[in-house]
Formats: sequence, structure tokens, C-alpha cells
Amino acid sequence: MNVGRWAGNYSFFYILNRILNDFQPKAILDLGLGESSKFISAFLNNQLLESLHTIVEQDADWVANFQKTNSLSQRSKIVCCPLVTTEVNGFLSNVYKDFNTKIIDKFDLIIVDGPFGSDRFSRYDVVSLIERMEATDEFIILIDDTHRKGEQDTLHDIICKLKVKKLAFSIGQYHGTKSNTIIATKKYKLATSL
Repeated sequence: MNVGRWAGNYSFFYILNRILNDFQPKAILDLGLGESSKFISAFLNNQLLESLHTIVEQDADWVANFQKTNSLSQRSKIVCCPLVTTEVNGFLSNVYKDFNTKIIDKFDLIIVDGPFGSDRFSRYDVVSLIERMEATDEFIILIDDTHRKGEQDTLHDIICKLKVKKLAFSIGQYHGTKSNTIIATKKYKLATSL
């Protein structure tokens, strides 16, 4: 496994390891195919024997190249959603095309490490998932790169939408060479203090 650069840093993988170990999520959404995908897939093959893993990736060429040298769990599936640019709150943002029609299930772990970041309101697809959530939903969201302004914008909007929905949640921040943020509902509150 490779850590750093485009992949998550050591604090990201520490957090992800603890979440997978301690909370054993059953439905995992992984935005961005890469090192975290391999890491989660290994857990599915060895420990999370009933969990399902959906990976969203923007680049079909990267998917083909990745699959030449990596094998994922039978319970990991890749959904290719090309990158498009849309306007979010007056700023241009990269998002996954057809995300809302291709990703319709509920997840108890959402990892936000894709698509490519934007200067403002980056990786905003996760907000559409929040808009579909109900007051009884329980989940953990792990967002990479929250030291950047674009991810901070998205984090702010997630928090605002959760408050409007009256969903109780906790936040934990982890800092290394990059920052990672966890948002967790009551059932998973301890994930914010790993």
C-alpha cells in the first residue's frame, strides 16, 4: 500500500483502520478509487465478511489500469462516473456525472477522497447524500484534505444540512501533513475520538 501524495496520509489510514476494526460498517461508499479501496477490500476479504463496498471513480482509464495490477474483493464494486463541472454557490466545482442516479443506496461509512478537488465547494457530491438522509440514519463520514478551502466549504454545508435535518452528530478532526475530518451520528460518536 502507498501512503501520501494523492493517497491518504498516515492519520487517514489510522482512522480508517480503526473505523473498519471498531465499528465494522456493513455498507461502505468510497469516493475515489485508490489505496483506500485496496485497504477496505482487504478488510472485506479477511474481517468484514458481510459488508459491501461501492467505489465511485471518475476515470475509466484509471479503473482499467488499476484492475491490471490489483484485485478487489468480490463484494467491492466500481461505479464509473466521469468528472463534470457544475456551479455550487456561485463557484465551479468538479462533481461525478449521474452520481445521484447511480448511487442510491444508504451507507454507514462514507469516505470522501474524490473526485479531484476544486478550489471551492470541493467533492460536493457527498452533500446530495446528506440531503437524502433521514433522522434515523446512522453513519460515519470520513473526509480527506479538510485543510483545504474547498473541502472546508463542503464540510460547512454538510454541517448546516445535518442541523436542518435535526440529525445529532459529532465532529472529530485529525491532523498530520494533511487534515481529515470525521462526522459521526450518535451510534458512531466514539469514531470522533480515535
